[in-house]
Amino acid sequence: MGQLFNQTTEQYIARACRWMAGFLLVICFVAAASSDARAELKIDITRGTVEALPIAVTSFNGATDDESNYGRNIADVVSADLERSGLFRPIDSRAFIQTAESLSTLPRFGDWRVINAQALVQGRTEIVADGRLRIEFRLWDVYAEQQMVGLAYFTVPENWRRVAHIIADAIYKRLTGEEGYFDTRIVFIAQQSETGACKGTSSLNPFGKRLAIMDQDGENRRYLTDGSSLVLTPRFSPTLQEITYMSYHGNVPRVYIFNIDSGHQEVVGDFPGMTFAPRFSHDGKTITMSMAKNGNSDIYTLDLRTRDVRRLTRHSGIDTSPSFSPDGRFIAFNSDRGGSQQLYVMDSSGGNVRRISHGKGRYATPVWSPRGDLIAFTKLQGGRFFIGVMRPDGSGERLLAEDFKIEAPTWAPNGRVLMFFRKNRTNEDGTGGRSRLFSIDLTGANEREVPTLCDASDPAWSPIIP
Repeated sequence: MGQLFNQTTEQYIARACRWMAGFLLVICFVAAASSDARAELKIDITRGTVEALPIAVTSFNGATDDESNYGRNIADVVSADLERSGLFRPIDSRAFIQTAESLSTLPRFGDWRVINAQALVQGRTEIVADGRLRIEFRLWDVYAEQQMVGLAYFTVPENWRRVAHIIADAIYKRLTGEEGYFDTRIVFIAQQSETGACKGTSSLNPFGKRLAIMDQDGENRRYLTDGSSLVLTPRFSPTLQEITYMSYHGNVPRVYIFNIDSGHQEVVGDFPGMTFAPRFSHDGKTITMSMAKNGNSDIYTLDLRTRDVRRLTRHSGIDTSPSFSPDGRFIAFNSDRGGSQQLYVMDSSGGNVRRISHGKGRYATPVWSPRGDLIAFTKLQGGRFFIGVMRPDGSGERLLAEDFKIEAPTWAPNGRVLMFFRKNRTNEDGTGGRSRLFSIDLTGANEREVPTLCDASDPAWSPIIP
């Protein structure tokens, strides 16, 4: 195995091969490596914009019609995930010379070199005796003529789509050395458009803002609340499949925690005055938020075990939008304490406050990258909105996206991709336009719309699903 994988990938595969969680059992296998030594196939995503790697993703073989249908669907999802990342260029299957059926033996690598495929994904699906679906895939380096990774999964058939995302993550990991982000979910605020119906909207309150969730590619959409109460600013826990969000009950703002897996919803506090944008700490044990008391907004924390509330800032300025660093040592927030809305960082205890934004315009909604190396933000300058990133000390500011109104960046768990929402301008006063979700990578060159059934805003990206 050592001749096929570098140490990082060995550790990754070992973890995958030991994993058995609920619906999914994973096993791994390898094929003999070619004796022809050559440089390892790898995408260096640390260099900024890179040329997309040509990859052939064949339909996964199946002996029956049902198995073949699963195989085609899985290959389509894997191919779409990889293409959407901007790092891969899936080759049109009409160019394939070797058929998927003949790939039950070793690939004819010359056939794949002819169409300029540098990597090849092949797979097989089988419905086994107990009704579970066995999904197997192999990733090949076409020019080295060697297998790079091979895994098989046993799962219930209805979870085929999630396994496809897991396979795409394994391929991404093997070829980039970075964690994938395809097996993740997005929680967001869904609301019926001013110009069109929203499928599945509650008849109780068709224009209400509802908490919704979907896979990162926009599939498997469902609602978590019924629209009877206003919901705002959902945020994922970094450690659990839990969401914290705000909702108004009798005109009193409440902070809730919603467990996605169990559906259990819990009120963690009623707060007099306005409460903004609760977020989890790095370990999921604390929530930080801004709260207005006596006409002044400051940053507070709430211990989820003891329910103790602690005030961190004491300033006449308006302090809002706190976000913990991934190591829990610092909190970024925005404040107008210097005369205009800017970004600040302080110790998690509330001390050592320092301003980090120094460009023109106003800054808001800082969000710390899961890697700890960057802070994303919204910027308003010259009547235009921007999504940008900067280092935690304020250096290296880069603007990635611009429009009439774009806000609320959220990070993919690998810290390489952002999602935000964009509100189109159709009327002179800015009303009437749709609100939609988009993703963009750190190069700013790969912006994609994420499909939703309704107007959508305030996205929050989940951690990797356990």
